[in-house]
Amino acid sequence: MTTTKQSAQINLIDARTLKTLIERNKAEVIDVREPGEYAGEHIPGAKLVPLSKFDPKKIPHRGNKQVILYCRSGNRSAQAAQKLLASGYSEVTHLQCGIGSWKEAGFETIVNKNAPISLMRQVQIVAGSLVLTGTLLGAFVSPWFLILSGFVGGGLTIAGITDTCLMARLLAKLPYNQRI
Repeated sequence: MTTTKQSAQINLIDARTLKTLIERNKAEVIDVREPGEYAGEHIPGAKLVPLSKFDPKKIPHRGNKQVILYCRSGNRSAQAAQKLLASGYSEVTHLQCGIGSWKEAGFETIVNKNAPISLMRQVQIVAGSLVLTGTLLGAFVSPWFLILSGFVGGGLTIAGITDTCLMARLLAKLPYNQRI
């Protein structure tokens, strides 16, 4: 079991430690991804409180349970942890490397085959379509259309560097991604 301190008040927890806490009924697991992502796959027993609508008052907190946040990679759960600290929590914990580390450890997830495709696949489809369209229009209509491809490429580069994706945030707001 490993728990490491990221800062004075935000803790990282590994998947095995989280699994142990869940089995001992000592964890309140909060998924801060968007509803479509949660619907597609989540850790059993996790409650959904999306970062886009995050309200610390919606976090169920029972005194005997440790609140543990998670997302896809750990970025959004770190942002949610900061919001909890700002609202008065003295200590917040989030799952290191997100749900990916949970699955990598071989632990069960709840999967819904009827959920919308993942946000990352949606981003890939939209970004790829925009780049292809910009390139074809640039080659056959006007070279000015190549700006579209460059703009999308720049956005993807920023998304990779910061581990936040504006396109994913926009796609998450679409009605079919709001279903749980």
